[in-house]
Amino acid sequence: MGRRIGQTLKARWLAWRSATDTSGADGDGRAGGNGRDRGDVPGWVMITVMTAALVVAIATLATPALQNLFTSAINSVSGVGGGGGG
Repeated sequence: MGRRIGQTLKARWLAWRSATDTSGADGDGRAGGNGRDRGDVPGWVMITVMTAALVVAIATLATPALQNLFTSAINSVSGVGGGGGG
C-alpha cells in the first residue's frame, strides 16, 4: 500500500510539474521544442550593456559640472582649517 501511495504522489508531482512548467524545458533542464527562452539572455545582456553605456555617457558629461560645483562649494565655506578669529 505504501508503494502505491508513493507512485501516486510521484505521478501527481510529475503531472503538476509538467502543467506548471512554462519555460519550455525538457525534464533534463535543456530548452526544448519552441526555444522561447533563447532570446532572454541576449536581451538582458543588451539591456545591461546599454545601461552601462548610458552611465558612462552621463558621467562623462556631468563630471566637469560636478567638479566645479564641488570646488565652488568648498571655496565658499568660511573658517575651514580652524584659523577663524572670533
